[in-house]
Amino acid sequence: MTSSILGPLNGPQKQAVENTEGPLLILAGPGSGKTRVITSRIAYLISEKGIPPSRILAVTFTNKAAREMRERLDMLIGNLSQYVNARTFHAFCASVLRRDGDKIGLDRSFTIYDRDDQVNLIKQVMEIEQLDPRRFTPNNILNAISTAKSQLIDPQMFLQQSSTYIQNVIQASYQRYQELLNRNKSVDFDDLLMLTGKLFSDDPDTLNWYQNHYTYILIDEFQDTNTSQYALTKQLSGKHKNICVVGDPDQSIYSWRNADIRNILSFQQDFPGTKLIKLEENYRSTKNILDAAYKVISTNTNRIERGLHTNNDLGTPIIIEEAYNPDEEAQMLLKEIQRLKELHNYDLNDFAFMYRVNAQSRAVEEGCLRYGIRYNLIGGLRFYQRKEVKDIIAYLRILANPNDEVSLLRIINIPTRGIGQRTIDSLVQFARSEGIPLYSAIQAIADPKLGEEIGDFTSRTSKSLRGFLDIINSLAKTSQTTPVAQIIDQVADITGYRAYLYKDKELGRERWENVQELRSTAMEFDKMAPEESLTSFLEGIGLISDIDNLTENEDAITLITLHQAKGLEFPVVFMIGMEEGLIPHIRSMENPEEVEEERRLAYVGMTRAKERLYMTRSFNRFFRGSSGPTLPSRFLSDIPVEITDRIVKPEPNRIARPTISNISKNNSQPSNNNLPELKTGDKINHSRFGEGIIVSLTASTAGDQEITIAFKGDIGIKKLLLGFAPIEKID
Repeated sequence: MTSSILGPLNGPQKQAVENTEGPLLILAGPGSGKTRVITSRIAYLISEKGIPPSRILAVTFTNKAAREMRERLDMLIGNLSQYVNARTFHAFCASVLRRDGDKIGLDRSFTIYDRDDQVNLIKQVMEIEQLDPRRFTPNNILNAISTAKSQLIDPQMFLQQSSTYIQNVIQASYQRYQELLNRNKSVDFDDLLMLTGKLFSDDPDTLNWYQNHYTYILIDEFQDTNTSQYALTKQLSGKHKNICVVGDPDQSIYSWRNADIRNILSFQQDFPGTKLIKLEENYRSTKNILDAAYKVISTNTNRIERGLHTNNDLGTPIIIEEAYNPDEEAQMLLKEIQRLKELHNYDLNDFAFMYRVNAQSRAVEEGCLRYGIRYNLIGGLRFYQRKEVKDIIAYLRILANPNDEVSLLRIINIPTRGIGQRTIDSLVQFARSEGIPLYSAIQAIADPKLGEEIGDFTSRTSKSLRGFLDIINSLAKTSQTTPVAQIIDQVADITGYRAYLYKDKELGRERWENVQELRSTAMEFDKMAPEESLTSFLEGIGLISDIDNLTENEDAITLITLHQAKGLEFPVVFMIGMEEGLIPHIRSMENPEEVEEERRLAYVGMTRAKERLYMTRSFNRFFRGSSGPTLPSRFLSDIPVEITDRIVKPEPNRIARPTISNISKNNSQPSNNNLPELKTGDKINHSRFGEGIIVSLTASTAGDQEITIAFKGDIGIKKLLLGFAPIEKID
């Protein structure tokens, strides 16, 4: 068995597998076989060390990665793989809380709220707190709450740290948001982590059980952990110390999700006796691609230096190409796809368009539609976010947890059953005034005698509510003994939802097919005990991410953001919009650490390519409400000219434009020696408009230079001629 496990591995990979005791940090470069190392290490522990599979916990960051891990383990150790706990952080924590959450007062039937559910709940909070929606948005408040939770800051701790009006508003919203979550017997994604940590801290016996149960722990993508995940890592490994983490600081790109690169950079200090192993051989990309990516990332300072090498072929040069606008950029690349398909027999799923922001997909999507090219948009309207799917899931959630107010409000009058918005508003108001769950309020009003005593509700309203409760009670009764797929059938029939969909003659059939697809997914849970299948099904779909929806076998071009692309690979990658203001993004310009993360993001995108890499830009782009010329991304100038083909296609009647080939490394443009030496990202002061930051510089038709400046306050973005602009550089 040892030879079959270790045989395919190189020297450092074997070391990573055989060093089983104590803390281990594996720095795994892109395409270095880290998944093979993790699965081989697990197989080695089981087959050679005699460790029971159930004592091994392997944590990943996506369901896709967990699924791939289980598939590879099955090839190595067969049926034993099913006993290894390989899942995401959130899935693991959900299972812990289902088992032991009642020890900290959490109902085991809790609902997991997704982002849409959270937004709906925070809107209720804003209404209760009477917040001005012009000043505060649900997303901003939720982001602040998420940041606090990821740093293990509860509402009481937040209050102690609040010193400004904005902070006080956020704290009050946070407090109210948690109260509503608790009343709804629900949690959000951050709660799964935070509450598990609280459980372990408050109940040492529970922590001791998990420490004894999982004697070997492996965590993938460790550079993406936040404070709460790092704390869980310390808690779980605190007894046996057999903790192996795998990651790459150069691929840390999720600080906006509260990931903290310091976790992996400080691991050796926080876990004394850590063994460090570097995986530096790349098996994915050509030499040219790898060399280009290394030149880009090596400019960063906040990293652990290591070499990257490959025995793969040199490959084709990196294509760096310019188009006039995004539509032309998309068109030229779609034509290139056709050419490559004909010459090299590529399939459509061999190609991926990668971009910094979702809006960039528009031109590519339109081009695909124009030419009849199939594409798969990752991060668009997800299957589980479609209205008919959300409606059915809301019914299922109510059957499992009647206190789920967000789901209840969604379906109380769908299909229409005579419960209008005025009645719903009155129900909500009554529930709040009495301090009871909405479902309890409905039960009270539905009671003929009690409903009349309350006052604002007519007998007709009470009758409609009784009809709704009869439906829910009937479904709830059968849900305890019925597989999930059949429950979906019953929901669709008993509620009249199927007939409701078919009222739309144009889209009814398509929407019903989506419900049937949901039913197909539910059939996977038919083997479970009926009393467990519904909860498990709801938990499973609640933990699905965008990337889990990627269908790898579908013959279609992939359209995906650079952030979503991490962990994937494609024979041909088109990185579009390689411009200052996009990558690096304009929001990062004033913060060197954020610019470094943007560079890591570019590195991630480049290393997704196996055979061919195209990096393109548009000379002119409409972005953030204005249209104008762009500058090439500074990251392009890091790539050695000798491994690139830089293509510029000047056409008549176009404005003279700066090209990638003649842009210097620091994007410096001024040719007039009497003007200050300026570059993108510099801070300036304008005699009239005040302080601002340079967004771009480009040549103008007058031989001068056009400078785009983002000014503070209400001034916004201005385009000026550098020769006439009364500005001075701020050091």
